[in-house]
Amino acid sequence: MSITRIVYYTGSNGSARRFVRDMEESGAASLIRREDGNERYEYFLSAHDRETVMLVDQWRDQEALDEHEKALMKKDVLALRKEYGLTMRIERYYSELEYDDSRE
Repeated sequence: MSITRIVYYTGSNGSARRFVRDMEESGAASLIRREDGNERYEYFLSAHDRETVMLVDQWRDQEALDEHEKALMKKDVLALRKEYGLTMRIERYYSELEYDDSRE
């Protein structure tokens, strides 16, 4: 059962977009993508709200997500988020079955 989190980072004066740029340019996002159990880690920019970015963060199972949360590198992400003064809102979804609509 995969766990998908939709994380909304909101800041001001473009800070959320700078956060994403720093995550990508520093290699922190790439390190997360290579963690065992990571299935997706992708940022999206809103066309309607320039102060919010969305992260789709998907993990194989709760154990993989727990290990990710414990990772030392995570502290750097938290410090960066604090540096940019971002707030977070998280939605969590569980996928139990894969639906193949090609059979219809």
